[in-house]
Amino acid sequence: MARIHGGADAQGSPRWDFSTCANAAGPCPQALAVVRAADPTRYPDPNATVVRQALAKLHGVEPRRILPAASASEFIQRITAVSGRLWPGAVSVPAHAYGDYAAAAAAWGRPLTGDDEIATLCWRADPTSPLGQDGDAGGRDAARPTVLDAVYAPLRLEGACAWRVETLDAVFVLHSPNKALGLTGVRGAYAVAPLAAAYDSEALCQALEAAAPSWPLSAQSEAMLLSWSTPAAQAWVAHSLDTLAAWKSDLQRRLTERGFSLRPSVTPFFITRPPQPLDLSSLRAEGLAVRDTASFGLPGCWRVSAQPPHAQEALMRGIDAAQRNAA
Repeated sequence: MARIHGGADAQGSPRWDFSTCANAAGPCPQALAVVRAADPTRYPDPNATVVRQALAKLHGVEPRRILPAASASEFIQRITAVSGRLWPGAVSVPAHAYGDYAAAAAAWGRPLTGDDEIATLCWRADPTSPLGQDGDAGGRDAARPTVLDAVYAPLRLEGACAWRVETLDAVFVLHSPNKALGLTGVRGAYAVAPLAAAYDSEALCQALEAAAPSWPLSAQSEAMLLSWSTPAAQAWVAHSLDTLAAWKSDLQRRLTERGFSLRPSVTPFFITRPPQPLDLSSLRAEGLAVRDTASFGLPGCWRVSAQPPHAQEALMRGIDAAQRNAA
């Protein structure tokens, strides 16, 4: 299964990148400073002791519930493999979802299903990707291994997560702060493990730990996660949301003026459809990137993220030229 992502490609990193969901107001200066200061000449603690303690304090849980991961995608692969060994069966994936859920299922020979009742691993997201909308609030999720992908929760611009505390405590909650911090080149993530579930979640956690790499976190990712746990970084992300909301509103207005249709979202990114097919390669040649959403099951649409005004000006010039060529 081909994996399609936004961001850098064979042509390098686009000058104006609307294709990823990283915080365009970033990078967070506090996080960037500690990442740059990280010592790459020494091994980090393989048990990530200090990182677990800091993240546990951030989330108000015991350190044993923090499961470090090399990245969100690494954890997706690992839990798909390990849960499939313990409870063979299908994986439930939302109709429009991050492609690595299905890619991991295919890699480990697990069929996909839309029926949670027959699945032995279920994926949820809030907010969702690529739509950037409110996710399913959950319900029967304690009955089988379930992961709530909360990667975009820190970038929510409106509303609130509908998951109750007791429901969150019954599932794995996956976090990948590099997006909110605007540091997507630094890999590193973690999951908060369930407190209680109707299946043997302790056995699954033990198996996940056993299947983890000896050093899941590099010195830089360790530094990023420690910074993420601080009040300064949390305050910076919260403050950035006003900027992102203004940029999103401006981008939506500009696209609407050019005949694009928009889907609602609660995040800085959203789905849009051009009024006619446009040549994305011509945009890419001009240093512009948007995310074609055919791989998400949304052919003919793009996912775009809020970007600064100068980037928006470049995108509008590119769209105007592409529309003239398509006329």
